[in-house]
Amino acid sequence: MNDYNTIKIRLDEAKGILSDLYKIDGELSTLPGELDFNFRVKTPNSEGYILKVSRPDENLEHLDFQTQLLEFVQQNNTVHSPAVYKDCQGNSISTIEDSNGNKRFVRLLSWISGRMYIDVNPQTNNLREQLGNYCGRLSTALKDYSHSYESFDFAWDVAQSLWTKDFNNLFEGDEFEIATYFQTIFENQQESYHNLRKQVVHNDANYDNVVVSEDILNPKISSVIDFGDTIKTQVINDLAIACAYAITNFEDPLDAALPIVKGYHSSYPILDKELEHLYCAIAMRLLISVVKSAINKQKEPGNTYLQRSEKGAWDLLKKWRFISPDFALYSFRNTCGFSAHPKEKEFQNWAATTSINTSELFPTINKNEIHLLDLSVSSKWIGHQEEFNDLNLFQFKIDRLQKQHPKKLIAGGYLEPRPIYTSSEYDTIGNYGKESRTIHLGIDFWIPPSTPVHAILDAEVVIATNDKGDKEYGGLIVLKHIENNLEFYSLYGHLTVTSATKYTVGEKIKKGEKIADIGNYPENGNWAPHLHFQLMLSLLDYKIDFPGVGYHSQIDVWKSLCPDPNLIFKSEVLSDLKTPTNQDLITYRKEHLGKSLSLQYKVPIKMVRGAGQYLADQFGKKYLDTVNNVAHVGHEHPKVVKAGQEQMALINTNSRYLHENINALAKELLETLPPELSVLHFVNSGSEANELAIRMVKANTGEKDIIASEVGYHGNANMCIDISSYKFDGKGGSGALEHTQIFPLPDAFRGKYRGNQTGEKYAAEVQQCIDTIHNKKRGVGALIIEPIISCGGQIELPEGFLAKSYEYVRKAGGLCISDEVQTGCGRMGKTFWGFQLHNVIPDIVTIGKPLGNGHPIAAVACTQEVAEKFANGMEYFNTFGGNPVSCAIGAEVLKTVKRENLQQNALEVGEYLKSELKELTKTFPIIGDVRGQGLFLGIELVDEELNPLAEQTDYLANRMKDHGILMSTDGPDHNVLKIKPPIVFTKENAKELIHYLKKIFAEDFMQI
Repeated sequence: MNDYNTIKIRLDEAKGILSDLYKIDGELSTLPGELDFNFRVKTPNSEGYILKVSRPDENLEHLDFQTQLLEFVQQNNTVHSPAVYKDCQGNSISTIEDSNGNKRFVRLLSWISGRMYIDVNPQTNNLREQLGNYCGRLSTALKDYSHSYESFDFAWDVAQSLWTKDFNNLFEGDEFEIATYFQTIFENQQESYHNLRKQVVHNDANYDNVVVSEDILNPKISSVIDFGDTIKTQVINDLAIACAYAITNFEDPLDAALPIVKGYHSSYPILDKELEHLYCAIAMRLLISVVKSAINKQKEPGNTYLQRSEKGAWDLLKKWRFISPDFALYSFRNTCGFSAHPKEKEFQNWAATTSINTSELFPTINKNEIHLLDLSVSSKWIGHQEEFNDLNLFQFKIDRLQKQHPKKLIAGGYLEPRPIYTSSEYDTIGNYGKESRTIHLGIDFWIPPSTPVHAILDAEVVIATNDKGDKEYGGLIVLKHIENNLEFYSLYGHLTVTSATKYTVGEKIKKGEKIADIGNYPENGNWAPHLHFQLMLSLLDYKIDFPGVGYHSQIDVWKSLCPDPNLIFKSEVLSDLKTPTNQDLITYRKEHLGKSLSLQYKVPIKMVRGAGQYLADQFGKKYLDTVNNVAHVGHEHPKVVKAGQEQMALINTNSRYLHENINALAKELLETLPPELSVLHFVNSGSEANELAIRMVKANTGEKDIIASEVGYHGNANMCIDISSYKFDGKGGSGALEHTQIFPLPDAFRGKYRGNQTGEKYAAEVQQCIDTIHNKKRGVGALIIEPIISCGGQIELPEGFLAKSYEYVRKAGGLCISDEVQTGCGRMGKTFWGFQLHNVIPDIVTIGKPLGNGHPIAAVACTQEVAEKFANGMEYFNTFGGNPVSCAIGAEVLKTVKRENLQQNALEVGEYLKSELKELTKTFPIIGDVRGQGLFLGIELVDEELNPLAEQTDYLANRMKDHGILMSTDGPDHNVLKIKPPIVFTKENAKELIHYLKKIFAEDFMQI
């Protein structure tokens, strides 16, 4: 056994070697390596060098092979690789004798500046595609290189990896099973594997050998270094090795591998027969790594470098084991531009010459015309989530639809993204957050229970089972067909258990023969009666079932593997439906909608459905919503939706007619307010509410001057814009008008006055505004402010500020308006209204759209005195303010807050989330401040000098969107992340949010 500590080269020895052989004096540091002892050499007048000193027993011919290869690549000049420097005697490889009399070989290569791939975060799809492309270009550059030593016994060569079988005794349990599983596959593939293309390849593009540029936002692959493992072997091995290392630590390693494969193929086309071996070649490289680590623990326990990748390799092997080899192959083929399934075109050709009527499938029904039923995530037919989860209602609607189309079969669903799969059983954590199975892979025929199903082709039974335990299909049958020597399968789901389980595997069924009967719920998988019919070109690894629904991210693979059944039924109605792309929608907006209407995120999202704290796009991808505070009690809350639907079906008219709904809403609202605020006016929006409040001020005081906060926002009506510093001091604004007095943003973190005792100082700024008004010989109209300033960046008002400011304003004869458009209705947690946090009672409170959960309703609450002075003879009338539909919705929102204890939820979840966010500040000092109350929080990002970091804030919001979490920025410097979710937000949602914030905060751009 070699003693690693006795053969390694010390820094001082390396420095002497460098000086003696190359006459270079530089600053040296050690670098990791398995065989050579490597040293980074820094010099003043160059990028530097890497000095490589061999072990005593290294093969000179092998080193010559590597050295000549590097010189060959340099001449090729298509990739950036290390250059070889000769010593003072003109030798590319120098020979020395160490202090123990051992012969060593020395080489000096150019240093390539940059970061190691392992240190780059995030390792994006784009970066991995670049990696594949570079490795492909390097293989192209090496294509014609040959050397007498190009083939040799080498443990790290995937082609020779079956040596690992001799060490299976080092493993037990799952690790032993995994090792033998991949070894068996590889052994069984040897005949075809050995006939693959071979050439000299780099063979070691691991994360320590790939150099990446220093550009943080757009990193580029600069080079692949360390040619110590170069060998002539199967070309596919080189790609496998690049994948094996670069997909470590990803939740979905197959998805992570695809950009690498795509990039490699773009610069060095991979043959389809080579792709058949990629899945196992990746595994065998990983297996070599873990076996070598196990051996090296015994052989060189002091060399920790040799074990550093062991855990990551085992973690990846365990994930890789549960990926279907066939599905991996189809994914590789698809990303390379081949048909995902190699028989897809052959099936399409057969289907083009075949036509089967639906009456052959259901001869007792004998219908060949189809009526399309849309159950997609965008479908209005399925209605609210509660409706499609009500099977009795769902069946009633099916029956009614059938009566409307008595001569047609109700059918549809192929590749339909559906929201109806609400179980989380098949949810997975991908590389970009949670993902649910949404894409329906077959056609559903909605027919009565007990309807006989007949064979449309000769077949053999391959699966006949009671799949009720899976709660997806009920009774399930899969048949194998062979047509024109083409093998494929058909699946029949949601059958009666008795008819599905009467068969034995291998039993033959003739065309036209009855197969089974349609099941009824709950026997059929707890669904309304129908047949799920699906075609498959492969069963993958499934033995007793097969997925009827897939993940959208894999849709191209699934639609090749499970071709459209309508290829054989040939119904025009079931042909692909064309819907506008997101780009179509964007183009139309740009042409016909106002240029000032912006879209959220750099890559906008089309949202089509909401439920609770989630929004869903047209593909069924769910996004955790942390910003849409308007959906106060949750998107499309069933009771709120129902209240609006029921009233809308009766009448919707103005408030000049008597109706109990306006009184009912008033009663619910007044119960939440102090008795002093006892008069209500209903309007349609927060802007209208604030506009009306200003009218009340003028009617009460006769004055026009309004005092407001810097960066305050109070709505988009003219009068509201005039008092909104956020607007008139921003882009396109022209500053404050004569009768608008602005005091500094009362920000104790980064404002004019900082620290805990700033309340009176900021109140003094309000008094200064009062003095300014008085100096102009005018009186004070009002002070308007949010209890937590939203657009200012979720600014909590300093302690004592609001009470003292109210005192000053009232002493000057003005009124006090609390803008509760965003802070009200229980969101604060500790209190129902934001002003209650400060132990004050305003004269006027404005309430916005959260009152309607997104429906346009708002209100103004005021004192009797204010109301009486406003009623000066000029009638206030608002056609839809206080209409029966809006009032029904508003009352139900308030009842929901109370009934579901959502104010307490906002308190508990908000305090937990705030405490966890503050914990993050210990790890990520970029988080300068965490503030807010309940579920109204802000995170401000700053550097060490408290300078705002708007770019990082925008980057974080967009990266969180990539992981399925909606966030948005705020504040005058756009450096505050706001968190204002529907107040049904849970502790689990908070944990998920924190998890991904940690992930993104750790990325390179956030650390600049």
